[in-house]
Amino acid sequence: MYFRYSLRLALVFILFHNDICSVSSQDSWVRVAEDINPDNYYGVTVANGIVGIVSSPEPMRVKDVVLNGTYDYYQRGRVSNILKSFNHINMNLDIDRHRISAQNISNYKQSLNMKEGMLSTSFDHKDKATVNTTIMSLRHLPYTAMVIVDIKAHKDIEVTPMSVIEAPTHLNDVRNYYSEIDRPHVMIPLLTSVGLSPSGRLKVAASNSFIFEEGHGKEPKIIHEDWDYNMHLAKFYKKISAGETYSFAIVASTCTSAQYEDPHNEAERLTIYAMLEGKERLLSAHKKKWAELWQGNVTVEGDAQVTQDIRFALYHLYSFARAGTAYSLSPMGLSGLGYNGHVFWDTELWMYPPLLMLQPDIARSLLEYRFERLDAARQNAFAHGYKGAMFPWESAEDGSEDTPVWALTGPFEHHITGCIGWAFWKYYEVTQDKVWLEERGYPVLKEIADYWASRVERNGKGRYDINNVVGADEWAENVDNNAFTNAVAILSLRYATKAGKVLGKFVDPDWNHVADNIPILKLSNGVTNEHSTYEGEEIKQADVNLLAYPLKLIIDKEQIKRDLNYYEKRMSPTGPAMGSAILSILYNQLGDSDKAADIFAYSYKRNEVPPFGVISETAGGTNPYFATGAGGMLQAVLSGFGGLDITEEGIVQKESSIPGSWKSMKITGVGVDNKTFTVE
Repeated sequence: MYFRYSLRLALVFILFHNDICSVSSQDSWVRVAEDINPDNYYGVTVANGIVGIVSSPEPMRVKDVVLNGTYDYYQRGRVSNILKSFNHINMNLDIDRHRISAQNISNYKQSLNMKEGMLSTSFDHKDKATVNTTIMSLRHLPYTAMVIVDIKAHKDIEVTPMSVIEAPTHLNDVRNYYSEIDRPHVMIPLLTSVGLSPSGRLKVAASNSFIFEEGHGKEPKIIHEDWDYNMHLAKFYKKISAGETYSFAIVASTCTSAQYEDPHNEAERLTIYAMLEGKERLLSAHKKKWAELWQGNVTVEGDAQVTQDIRFALYHLYSFARAGTAYSLSPMGLSGLGYNGHVFWDTELWMYPPLLMLQPDIARSLLEYRFERLDAARQNAFAHGYKGAMFPWESAEDGSEDTPVWALTGPFEHHITGCIGWAFWKYYEVTQDKVWLEERGYPVLKEIADYWASRVERNGKGRYDINNVVGADEWAENVDNNAFTNAVAILSLRYATKAGKVLGKFVDPDWNHVADNIPILKLSNGVTNEHSTYEGEEIKQADVNLLAYPLKLIIDKEQIKRDLNYYEKRMSPTGPAMGSAILSILYNQLGDSDKAADIFAYSYKRNEVPPFGVISETAGGTNPYFATGAGGMLQAVLSGFGGLDITEEGIVQKESSIPGSWKSMKITGVGVDNKTFTVE
């Protein structure tokens, strides 16, 4: 088995070198893409937890602008889909009346500054000019983005920059507006577009404006042009002398009637606010917020590339979520429309633990998303003949089931409810926040416990069976007593009991009684059985092994080793990225850090796609960014090599070890006390 992973790892690094050799490891904070091939390009996202902006291989353009928490019914499977907004920071640029394009530029390079949440693009146009653009989704302003443009002239030139707003094809009844607000101290040009979501249920708006460095009365004259119903622009002309650099910025805001009753006016107000804050104040506040986030950080001394990879994963989780909201995380975050932007177990079991350790305020937002949809979960349980709350496999805006009808996961992948119960208790363990437990945690845990107590079939002592489910290994459909499903049910019941006792409430004794009688089956060889009819077939992803980590329902090392040896051989190489990360953690806990390191690299390196090395769901996949995989990889770092463990005493560090090629690992900003942990 060790040879199998070593061989795989060698192949991974060969493929990585051949396909993504343009990713720089010189700076562990900067991800660089050079030699960009538009036909083999998977963009990187700049986001602030609300607005995600996906890069494009085309100069001065972005691919998508994705809005968190905003859904409508269109595209796949008669279910809701997260919405794209207007591409509101697209640009055109003419130099001496010739349009910039991929065909007439050279030295094209893009770089993501993870530390400051900025994507910079640079290129040369013939021997006339060098152009640099920097895009950011402003961290302190949830609905607003900014792009900074610097044009350095090598000869005397005339430039015509154009700010373009374009509508994605699914928006209807698009209306384009342009206005100028003239005050004694400032002129504010406003380029605005408004449209309706595919069903007409939501109004979507975007607005932008220029920020010029010239004083009032000296700024360029703006010309507005309507080109089509779905696109319009504002442009200006500027002459630049050889050796000079001309700079300006664009601020752009977008929102919908899901956030504001009047998104048209609000988008314009937010843009005006940002425009009058000015570039430097916006930059300073944006960088300050990112600096606060990066108090939760990981540094590997002796391996700059691994440090960069870890930070790349952290950057995406930090970008895709936001404290102080009730928004959650989809498997693809804000990088596109993958999985319709729905929320699965990917959040609670995979992405949530690293955020709980390093950003508990963001973790709380993910739980708030579930709390606000508790009534919908109660209705779902009622509809299926159960008590309590039964959370949907795919959740979107209102918390009802949003899985396409053809997928059996919707009616049967019930472990999601147990995952949510597990996550709610873990938040209390980390924060010890009894007010939150009273107001948020216990109401959810109680309903989940009532659900499982009604869900089991009481067939005698030790036989409170949970039948007819889809397992965490989703290739196991309509099976009985799935190991992972039963395990999260047991823990949910016990955690609800603990929560009630902490708060001094009457606790239903049936909860512990049911937990004590839910079976965890075994094969004749002593291996934990994935489900009652499992016969050794290939599995999609980890299932039984999750009982050792993160559930810790199985703690005996011999049992962990027995289960690991058995199921490692049966995990499909085409399965999703996060599965192998669990194996890495378990090998580390068993004392084999070098084997853990091999599997750790295998768990994400083979999934990197060019030119930035963003992670796809599977090796050879095309749907980045797979935030679930990032969550698994980060758990391998924090809880595997770092030894961090969430317990009733909070976050503690257990004995662990790092690969021999690493000098040390330092984890900062852990938990509510911002602790620092190191492994030498």
